[in-house]
Amino acid sequence: MLRLTEIKLPLDHPPEALEAAVRERLGAVAPAMTGFTVYKRSYDARRRAAITLIYTIDVELPASAQRQALLNNLLHVATSPDMEYKFVARAPATLKSRPVVIGFGPCGLFAALILAQMGFRPIVLERGKAVRERTKDTFGLWRTSKLETESNVQFGEGGAGTFSDGKLYSQIKDPMHYGRKVMQEFVLAGAPEEILYVSKPHIGTFRLVSMVEKMRATIESLGGEIRFGTRVEDVLIDAGKVRALRLASGEELACEHVVLAVGHSARDTFQMLFDRGVHIEAKPFSIGFRIEHPQSLIDRDRFGKFAGHPLLGAADYKLVHHCRNQRSVYSFCMCPGGTVVAATSEAGQVVTNGMSQYSRNERNANAGIVVGITPKDYPGGPLAGIEFQRHWERQAFKLGGENYNAPGQRVGDFLAKRRSTAFGSVEPSYTPGVLPTDLSTALPDYAIVALREALPAFDRQIKGFAMEDAVLTGVETRTSSPIRITRGADYQSINTRGLYPAGEGAAYAGGIYSAAIDGIEVAQAVALAMTA
Repeated sequence: MLRLTEIKLPLDHPPEALEAAVRERLGAVAPAMTGFTVYKRSYDARRRAAITLIYTIDVELPASAQRQALLNNLLHVATSPDMEYKFVARAPATLKSRPVVIGFGPCGLFAALILAQMGFRPIVLERGKAVRERTKDTFGLWRTSKLETESNVQFGEGGAGTFSDGKLYSQIKDPMHYGRKVMQEFVLAGAPEEILYVSKPHIGTFRLVSMVEKMRATIESLGGEIRFGTRVEDVLIDAGKVRALRLASGEELACEHVVLAVGHSARDTFQMLFDRGVHIEAKPFSIGFRIEHPQSLIDRDRFGKFAGHPLLGAADYKLVHHCRNQRSVYSFCMCPGGTVVAATSEAGQVVTNGMSQYSRNERNANAGIVVGITPKDYPGGPLAGIEFQRHWERQAFKLGGENYNAPGQRVGDFLAKRRSTAFGSVEPSYTPGVLPTDLSTALPDYAIVALREALPAFDRQIKGFAMEDAVLTGVETRTSSPIRITRGADYQSINTRGLYPAGEGAAYAGGIYSAAIDGIEVAQAVALAMTA
């Protein structure tokens, strides 16, 4: 096939206009075309009065016509890459041991799926519950302030990504097209087929729940085993090699190849690994608040008269500002038409995150507005960032009334340095509830200074961003893992053979899509090691 890029058409073009544009691009070889498919569709909204759709098209042509098209040196025409996923190995008929995957979020899910599809019958250990039971526990915190420390937004089947916008895009490089494998598996599990071609695909929480269940069933049908409510308490290492895992039940599970896909909030696991001598480094991350606006405000600013157009959906944004105090402030995990959610996993702490359903039709837009920090801000060793996070999460718990309500403040009050006593036209969406207060003590002084400078700067990019009644809710501390479990070119820990750090918790991914791709890459490394 040939791939045609940069085909631009008006937002409301008639259906036949796309084929006409494809034929025009192909020129003399167009009559030989036997069909075409849309590989990617994005939009250019820089001119709000004339928003355009941008297509990438894969065209079916006889080989002779393909050669002629390439010889004609047509603009933005090239051979379509081979994106079919190819397994790197197959398990031998008699396996000496089975690989173990710790954690069943996006990274662990895809690591287990790929290993199962190659015949390795992986064992998955997940400290939390199956996704539907976990959903009940998570709603328990949101509705009744009851926290289950082993079953919540962070822990359980599907990982933290289950309670999110379900975004499936990233800026990572993907030369082997593993992302296509991720999308195809999601579609097989029930995701809408549009995720294969829209520029910013998303799924939403409710769809993710059933999809995760279907993917689990696939793994089990291929000989995989998933153990819920199974926390790993120790890694037994001999001469620099993993020999077994000790579980909370007391069982010792012999193993030689372990995928560590525990997510960014498995703080007790990080401590255990550090105590066992596994190499861990402190790394930068970000802290801040969630901000909420009317979604209609964002739609009008981005799309003008086309706000609400079905092909555009709810508008998003991406903002960054470099402050005078040398800090950078940026938007993180923007959730159009979504809600702010309680995301703590430890008692006596408040953490916020964002979530959207597939429809993205809630009143508010929300995003993290966060400040970059580095290990210089929290000296004290590789795990110091965890204690830094805990300090501000406890402070948020205190400011919110010590009942898992979150502290909040109107943007106008925050900028004017006065305490909020009530909310206005923008109602905060976080549950159990939001207590109006003064957020100036909810983060370090340098972060508060940076945020107060950044919000008016963002208002110059999105008119109304610093509106008086916009709501800040604290705190957003788990933007990424505060540590890196360093691995080498073979994906194994640099000082512990057989341990494969993976995904967000090990700092090799950020979000569902990149974590899933990392799971594929690590699974391949395990398969190659087990068949060497």
